[in-house]
Amino acid sequence: MNPKVFLVLRILLGLFVLVFGLNKFFNFIPMDNSAMSEAAMGYMGGLASTKTVYLVGVVEILAGLSFLFNKYGALMALILMSVSINAVLFHATLEPSTIMGSLILIVLNITMLIGYKNKYRDLLNG
Repeated sequence: MNPKVFLVLRILLGLFVLVFGLNKFFNFIPMDNSAMSEAAMGYMGGLASTKTVYLVGVVEILAGLSFLFNKYGALMALILMSVSINAVLFHATLEPSTIMGSLILIVLNITMLIGYKNKYRDLLNG
């Protein structure tokens, strides 16, 4: 992958997850919960009651900073993949009309995994 393209995509993903991670703590992006389905509200209520939303927020903030400062990016791309998959599955099954953001997230995350593929060679060799 072209290093300049990878740099731009890494910074975009870093900013993307950093903003959404910080939003979990400071709520500066308004969410229209009235438009959410009852099933989606139940799921989000479960995450909120167990404070799992804050754990996801911490992971997103750490991943965002990692990508922006180019430290431990390969590790954070792996960890962030679980958040990306869950976001896509949530939107695909419970809120399909708002899936675009999660698709952008997973595409950027997969791009990071491909960009860091040389760092995973020893791990995958077994």
